Amino acid sequence: MTAADRLLVLQRALRAASPQDVVTALSRVLAEEFGVTSCTLLLADYGISALQPFGREVSPGSAVPVAGTPAGRAFMAPEQIRTAPAHGDPHETLYLPVSVRGDRLGVLRVVRPADGDAAPAEELAEAAQALAHELLAADPATDVFQQTRRLRRLTLAAEMQWDLLPGRSCERPEFSMGAQLEPAYAVRGDNFDWAVNTGTLAVSVTNGMGHGVQAASLTALAVGALRNARRSGADLAAQADLANQAVWSAHTGDAYLASVLFEVDLATGEVDAIDAGSPLVLRMRHGQVERVTLEAQFALGTLEDTRYVPERFTLEPGDRLVVVSDGVHDYRSPADEMFGTRRLAASVRDHRLLPAPEAARSLLRDLARFRGDRDADDDAVALCLDWRGRPAGPAH
Repeated sequence: MTAADRLLVLQRALRAASPQDVVTALSRVLAEEFGVTSCTLLLADYGISALQPFGREVSPGSAVPVAGTPAGRAFMAPEQIRTAPAHGDPHETLYLPVSVRGDRLGVLRVVRPADGDAAPAEELAEAAQALAHELLAADPATDVFQQTRRLRRLTLAAEMQWDLLPGRSCERPEFSMGAQLEPAYAVRGDNFDWAVNTGTLAVSVTNGMGHGVQAASLTALAVGALRNARRSGADLAAQADLANQAVWSAHTGDAYLASVLFEVDLATGEVDAIDAGSPLVLRMRHGQVERVTLEAQFALGTLEDTRYVPERFTLEPGDRLVVVSDGVHDYRSPADEMFGTRRLAASVRDHRLLPAPEAARSLLRDLARFRGDRDADDDAVALCLDWRGRPAGPAH
């Protein structure tokens, strides 16, 4: 059987399987057609601190740490990682990224004969990608993958917030992007959203006031209103206006959301932006970090008749854009010391060589170290966008 035939058999088996049985179908076909001894799907938890084996009882003890493990390196890079067999062991282990369009879901751990009597690594990598696409299709129809991803129970507010997200990373020829929410299992009002449309990238970071379900519900209303306006063809100003009206109509000024909205022209790198609150925007260019200063406008839902006005700046290839909520830059220690823009800029510089998704996560790790043993008293979101610009050739 040719490589193409094997992959076709796998794809058909995955599509035919019930949503909860996709991984079982994958294991069967890899054993029968690809010569694999065993395989295990490792799914990233919400905090991206561990990879949890699918099909096992979920517990912190069963999880594989992201830091310092071959599986973690495969997930974060992302790239194939091969571990040589131990002396006398006839098998080797491959760790293969499971991702779709840059959205990293986890890692496929594959054990195969070390003597080459199995499908090559390139074919197995294609099998991992086929699995990723099927996971996205199957996930809305079953709870089993969501259950595996959580090492402990999410609060109701966190469940609502994670269900709102478009993903945690995105990769296109023009850019690479990643974001993270903290505290992952108890996040309340912070949120990020993005959408790649014809010729544009839309991005928003929002921070709903309040706590618990109240904050999550407020954010869900605003994100839904922004999406509804965007999908109706409204420009950035009209999106903000309509979201403001939706929040005002529900709360008449008693609740609001600090937000920043972007629309990036994928052909030119020109960015239309609206600063409607407290999220902070930094740009790193040629190793220098500076704040992108935007005119402060009213938070969404503050006043009924607010009209929002976009401002424009331009990204150059090689730029990194970082957006954080006030839970990052305004965090104060028990000694009343603020994390602040200076530490934030230093963190951005320190992690300049990391891929965008890992840079966002590392920034929040720096905040956690600054916080020490103290529990977070506010949500935090970090979003990182690496701009490459449109490649030469036909339009994308």
